[in-house]
Amino acid sequence: MEDKLFTFAGLISTDHNFITIFYTILSALVTLGISIFAVRKLQAVPTGMQNFYEWIVSGMLYVGKDTLGDKLARKYFPLAGSIAVFVFYCNVIGIIPGFEAPTSSISFTLVLALIVFFYYHFEGIRANGLIKYFGHFAGPVKFLSPLLFPIEIISHLSRIISLSFRLFGNIKGDDMFLLVMLGLVPWVVPLLPFAILTFMAILQAFVFMILTYVYLASAVLLEEEH
Repeated sequence: MEDKLFTFAGLISTDHNFITIFYTILSALVTLGISIFAVRKLQAVPTGMQNFYEWIVSGMLYVGKDTLGDKLARKYFPLAGSIAVFVFYCNVIGIIPGFEAPTSSISFTLVLALIVFFYYHFEGIRANGLIKYFGHFAGPVKFLSPLLFPIEIISHLSRIISLSFRLFGNIKGDDMFLLVMLGLVPWVVPLLPFAILTFMAILQAFVFMILTYVYLASAVLLEEEH
């Protein structure tokens, strides 16, 4: 199916790794370009794109506060918020015929998952210390530690699979759904699927962001967790 899927990047090279990198860079440029445009002339009373971006940012911070509290939500917003915005543009670019979503590549989503994975462990160690952080993997009951520790390790490793495959699977499925719809009725019926896929692009970006916040909370708030 992928061999028949036309993309503009495919005119340069048919190598799928190149196509993924091409649209990753394009999505990054779009993310930076629109974000810079939104804040190029900051106003006390926001209008236009600044108003829209402030609404989005406040919404993401509100979600983060429920998980981490105000102070930590703001601290980790540069990572969680940037990922959410970037993933959204990576998702939505694949809805445009002739373009491909970088998030439909498992290599791309795996890199994002690994960034979150290593970062929340780093923050957990920095906030609680190496011994205390990994000590909580053993649980509060010492005689169960030999059982709980490996289970906890497997649980954390599974988060990499969960983050990467959830995003990859949903966006890849959306791409194939759109391809089928365009092949069957290329002009009229896809209007509704385009709306559905746009909603899914927003939803998947939100899910990735909230899971980033949740994993950070589980790493840095050990006392509250217990």
